[in-house]
Amino acid sequence: MSVVRIGSVVVNVSDVRAAARFWSAALDYVPRYPVEDDWAILRPRRGGAYGVAPNLSLNLGETRPDAVPHVHLDLYARDQEAEVERLVGLGARRVHDWPYPEEPHDYVVLEDPDGNRFCVIDASED
Repeated sequence: MSVVRIGSVVVNVSDVRAAARFWSAALDYVPRYPVEDDWAILRPRRGGAYGVAPNLSLNLGETRPDAVPHVHLDLYARDQEAEVERLVGLGARRVHDWPYPEEPHDYVVLEDPDGNRFCVIDASED
């Protein structure tokens, strides 16, 4: 039986080099190959697609992301508040118009400089 794994998540961006700088700093990823104007593959500094985490590939695209994306990244953080502030310091923006539930929730929605939305999950209990 063959087993497949996620090797890479591909995100469309308007500036591949700027997105590579943001996501490399955000995730502690490094370019797998030299970053090009229209394509980059970032990999975990430690581990890889068949180890710790999948690659993040950045594709030059002209479309804007959906306000409520069909697929998004969930980033797990042991210190959610500190990670949210660090990511905002790198250029992420808080999403205030997200329909948060009234009861307590364990996630904060952010968007990268291209508007791609992602969540920072409170994983302090894990």
